[in-house]
Parts: sequence; structure tokens; C-alpha cells
Amino acid sequence: MSVILELALRANTINIETLEPRTIRECKRVILDWLACTISGSQTHLVDSLKCALPGELSAAGVCSIVGDHRKASPRTAALINGTSSHIVEFDDIFRDALYHPGSPVIAAGIAVGQYRNLSGLDFMKAVIHGYEVSTRIGSAVQPAHYKHWHTTGTVGCFGAAAAAAASLGLASPQYAHALATSATFAAGLREAFQADCMSKPLHAGRAAEAGVFSALLAKEGFTGAPAILEGPAGFGVAMVQGDVDWDSALEGLGVDFNIEKVTLKNHGCCGHNFAAIDAILALKRERRFSWKEVEHIEIETYKTALQVVGRMEVETVFEARFSLLYTVAHALVHGAVRLDAFQEDRLHDPAVRTVMDRISLMVNDDLDAAYPGKRGALVRVTYNGGQKAEFIQRFRHGDPEEPLTDVEVTSKFLELTSPVTGEKKALLIQECVHNLEHTTLANLISTFQNDQ
Repeated sequence: MSVILELALRANTINIETLEPRTIRECKRVILDWLACTISGSQTHLVDSLKCALPGELSAAGVCSIVGDHRKASPRTAALINGTSSHIVEFDDIFRDALYHPGSPVIAAGIAVGQYRNLSGLDFMKAVIHGYEVSTRIGSAVQPAHYKHWHTTGTVGCFGAAAAAAASLGLASPQYAHALATSATFAAGLREAFQADCMSKPLHAGRAAEAGVFSALLAKEGFTGAPAILEGPAGFGVAMVQGDVDWDSALEGLGVDFNIEKVTLKNHGCCGHNFAAIDAILALKRERRFSWKEVEHIEIETYKTALQVVGRMEVETVFEARFSLLYTVAHALVHGAVRLDAFQEDRLHDPAVRTVMDRISLMVNDDLDAAYPGKRGALVRVTYNGGQKAEFIQRFRHGDPEEPLTDVEVTSKFLELTSPVTGEKKALLIQECVHNLEHTTLANLISTFQNDQ
């Protein structure tokens, strides 16, 4: 039996009505988190450009809702736009072992096809869980080698979106497998896209969502995919990992243990490779009560991939700032946090932040590097106030499963990102609907955030 078919068979054993309350709770948390990111991202110039590049695709007579827009579109186009919107502000969730942002493609696909199928809230959550469980396992199996060149959210995200869409459509396992197999042929997204100041990175999430939706709709109509697309001699593993892949690990625990319970919810509005160092500098600031003016030098030790992705020294744009350890740590020290306001124009050129950046040095820590990707740690040493020294090791990021965000923190983040767009009253209505999702319909949830003006 092919790996793809085995994945589909095991995923189709998931019974939403018998899941543990904690699994449902985490599903609601990731949906709320996705909405926060998508509502905020929907108001950006990048999304406006994307819509303009789709002439004739959006209208009041469409089928599926576009977050932040009164117009609607086909399931494919809705997934593309909403998936892209969800990845723009760099606040979307992470599955650490897969080096992957599952929510962006999975929930975008699940909402699009779920609305098309008029799903209940419970069945929508089931589709989301399918997407997380299938894709996080494929992603974990191919890492860390896959991440050398590929943006996992754009590649593995196709499988997650296809699984969510297949579950929304109620596909039997053979059709479900064909949806996954076809989506694999669309998998793309190069890491070079986040080494430069460009708009391609969030588009990877949207394209993955679109690919998954299209693949599932094709499978519903009898379209077939290659059964051995993962493990075959010219399949995903050979082409995009270039080494042996333990595909049995991608099957382990599927339908029994739920990876959606192990997702990282972001506490900082930047690349997740920055997080441990930000957490560490904030912990030192709380413990030692120094100000940025007293700091003479900061030494950050972390894992090699972090320095490859966010070790940039020159920061002039918002994109570069979100992918800079120097900038984000300096901003955290000066302003106490790294939220949306960290990337406003005045903050990018804040003399205090720039002064602290000049006092930071970066290096690889062998122990932390050996623990990657299962642990994303950082060791921060500070010299301050005439030679006093302090250090703090953050072995897990705040928001990781070992140190999860509290419900209060998740709500605070949701309101921070959503209220400026919707108003606080509407934001609270959205939040309440998500919390009661098993007792309502997806259409009711969509009505809380759909822009009807």
C-alpha cells in the first residue's frame, strides 16, 4: 500500500465526536489565531495587489468569502487570497518539528471548501484537524533536509490544504489519496523568497491552499494522482529531500495522537527563529532591571539555521526587520515587545534600537544546534552598567507546547490584530463564535467577520 493511501485511510478514522476536549480546544485556538492573522493581513497593499491581478475572479455573486472584502470568489481563489493574507504579518502558527506554518494553508482551504459545502462548525473543525494531522507528519518526516532549499509552508502546505479540503468534501479514502497525490505535484516555494525583500513568501501559503482545494475538487470528480508520489523513485522525497525519508514516521500516531495539540502560537510578530533570543532578553530585563542605555554588549548564541535565516546585519525595510535577530532583540530591549508597532516606519529608524543593534554579536551554539529542530533555543549574555554580566538560556520559545500561550494571551493577541480592522465589538463577536463553534455553523462564523459593506 502506498504511503499516500495509508495516510488517507488513517486520517479517515478520525471521529470528531469522540475527540478529547483538549484537541477541540486547541483546534479552536488555532482557528482564532488564523483569523487574527488573516483579518490583519487582509488590509495590506500586498493583498490589494493580489486581488488586482485576478480580474473577474471576485464578485458579489461568488461562492466563498474573502476576509476583509464584501466580494466573494470560487473556492480556489478564496483559498489563494485568504491563505496569502494569513501569512503576511508573520504572526501565524508553527509546527516546530516540520519547520512549517500549518494554519495558513490548512484553514484557508478548510474555510473555502467548508463554505462551499455549507459545513457545520463541528465538521469544519474536523477538516482543520485532518489538514494539521496529515501535513505535520509529512513535514516532520522530510526535515531538516527539506528546509535547506524549500519553504515548507509552500510545499507541505499543499498536503495540509488537500487533506482539509478532502475532509470537507467527505471524500472516501481512495479519492482522498488522489487529492493528496495531485497536490504533491503543485508543491513549491523556495527559501530564497525570504532571503530578499519581496512579496513571494506569503504567496506560498496562498498557493498551497489553492493547490489543495483544486486537487480535492479534482479528486471528487474522479481525477487521479500517482500513488507513490511520496516514496517513488521520482517522487517528493527524492526530488525535495535528496536522501532517505522514513515514511513510516509520517504514519505514526495518525488518528490517535494529535499534532494540533503541539502547535506553537506566536507571541512576537516576526520570524520564529528570533523568538528564543527575544524571550531571553526580556527575561534578563525583568530579572536585572537594566535599561537599554546601560547595556554595553549582548552576545546571542543559537542554532545554525536561525543565523542563516535571521542573522542579517543590514535592516532597512519591514521585511528585513522581521527577519533580523539584531533588530527584533534590540526592539524588545528598548520597547519591551515585538508586536505590530515594531515594524512602523518610525520604529525601523529609532536611534535607540539602532544603537543597541550595534552592540549585539551572534554565534552558533553547538549544543543548541544539536537540539534543533525539536528545540529552538538561544543563550543570551548581557554586559551592562560598567561591566556587570548576566545570561539566560531559553530552551523553548514562549508559545511552544512546553511553554504555551495562555488563553488570555491568545485573546489579547487576537484583539490586538483584529480590533483595528473590525472594531472591538465585532472582534469580540468573532471570538465568541469560535469558542462555541461546535454548536453553530461555519456560515455563522463567516458572517461575524465578512465585510458586507
